Amino acid sequence: MTLDKHQLDGIGGFSEKTLPADRFEELMINSGYSQIGAAPAKRDRVKIWWTHETFRNVETIYNSDKSLVITAYHV
Repeated sequence: MTLDKHQLDGIGGFSEKTLPADRFEELMINSGYSQIGAAPAKRDRVKIWWTHETFRNVETIYNSDKSLVITAYHV
């Protein structure tokens, strides 16, 4: 799972395999996305879901302390 393999509506693609969470979240918020939920994920990771008024929802996988975004994709 790597961030650079996905494109997000309103943001486009990523050249980085991972991003610092604060940088990723700034991109999401500036594009009109809002967080709608979170849950534990496999391997001590965290899932966070995002919604948007017109774009498809996004599921994001963070590392265990939520400091790094590992991947993000539409669900």
